[in-house]
Amino acid sequence: MVAPRDIDREFPAIEPRPERMRAALAEGFATATDLADYLVRKGLPFRDAHEVVARAVREAESAGMDLADLPLERLRAFSALIGPDVREALTPEGSVAARSHVGGTAPAAVRAAIARARRTL
Repeated sequence: MVAPRDIDREFPAIEPRPERMRAALAEGFATATDLADYLVRKGLPFRDAHEVVARAVREAESAGMDLADLPLERLRAFSALIGPDVREALTPEGSVAARSHVGGTAPAAVRAAIARARRTL
């Protein structure tokens, strides 16, 4: 295992490319689970939310677009629970922020994990 202070020396060529990272997010319906979670928070049972998302993904796929690109009216055709606030759930930022539990991807959860790791080291 590489010690944190040796990261730059061990991996000098690692350079994040945000534009490539964002482009990769647009492939494969990365926010499909977020749409299901959104519907569950609105009161839909998960098994029904799963079916709604499956139909929405098929629609988006056949239209050659991402879920986030489907017009609100088309999304609402799958469930009346879908409102304008769904847009936040279908963004990479909203997806990351929604996971605020221990080990989650929300910025506060990541900062807490880093702090725990530093205390351990």
